[in-house]
Amino acid sequence: MSFEADFTEQDDAGEHILRFTGRLTVARLGNVPRRLEELSSPPGKADVSAVDRVDTVGAWLLHKLNRDHGATIIGASDDAQRLIKQVSIADDPAKTRPDADGPIARMLRGIGRGTLEAGSSLLGLLAFFGGLLIATGQVIANPRRFRLHALVERFESVGVSALGIIGLMSFLIGIVIAQQGAVQLRQFGAEIFTINLIGRITLRELGVLMTAIMVAGRSGSAFAAQIGSMKLAEEVDAMRTIGIPPMEALVLPRVLATTLLMPLLGFYASFIMIVGGGLLCWVGLDIPPTTYIQRLREVVPLTDLWVGLIKAPVFGFIIGLTGCFQGMQVQGNNEQVGLKTTAAVVQAIFLVIVLDAFFAVFFSSIGWG
Repeated sequence: MSFEADFTEQDDAGEHILRFTGRLTVARLGNVPRRLEELSSPPGKADVSAVDRVDTVGAWLLHKLNRDHGATIIGASDDAQRLIKQVSIADDPAKTRPDADGPIARMLRGIGRGTLEAGSSLLGLLAFFGGLLIATGQVIANPRRFRLHALVERFESVGVSALGIIGLMSFLIGIVIAQQGAVQLRQFGAEIFTINLIGRITLRELGVLMTAIMVAGRSGSAFAAQIGSMKLAEEVDAMRTIGIPPMEALVLPRVLATTLLMPLLGFYASFIMIVGGGLLCWVGLDIPPTTYIQRLREVVPLTDLWVGLIKAPVFGFIIGLTGCFQGMQVQGNNEQVGLKTTAAVVQAIFLVIVLDAFFAVFFSSIGWG
């Protein structure tokens, strides 16, 4: 018995019909494709009831008859029908270049894509926060699971190692605030009010805010890169395999360290800013240090200090949570580490500034403005 593919042409009631026999497979097609190209008239139907087997190439020939000539395929087995359907679905030519869109369409598409990504990231961050709360509850219920050594290591990397850069930045910012304030106030003969500007804006806003930005760029990015690298090396999966929850071992110490150290770093930064501003007032405005200190005590209310100290742990928590969350999102390749590290810094700074605005409105509403 021959399994070579073949077909005959037949006219039935004015309709041109092709009746296939044999096997429509790549090894048995022979000259069937060439003969199909040389048909004198387009077929109305293609009868494959006598076909023994159909492979992908045979299914493509039948699909092509249907596509180019409108031929109806009859008599096909269930397997052949499924294969023809899959071939027809795959017959979708890919575009070599995207369709040209106008600038407004591209802008709207970018806004929509960015909104969806931001919403998805926010939902993921909230879910991550919930997981952290669960891990914290488990550690509180079983204190032996708390990793004090990991927390102390984070104290050193987040706090002690950052004192130099935060101190230098704060000192220079204090000088800039004093210099710019003095230039503007000199027009009204009110250089003495430069001390008011330095004291209030430093303790209330800039000390904590600039420290938060520095910690986000320094420690938040480090958290994302460290955890992301561990994800790529499958160390996080290995920890789960041996029964060590990554939330307790990796995330909790980092978030706790940034939360506890931000008030200390914020107060330290505010103090150094005041020192820098005082030095400029002494050198540039001839205001002696004793007068400077006395004036600060008179014009700066204690509530300004409390405002900064209340905001600081919230900012630290957000920075630690965001850095660890983005690190846990790393997957695929090393490029993801860089992308998620950048996302951690941007997201942390954005959330810190948004929260700072909410704090400003809240404290003003309760009379601490």
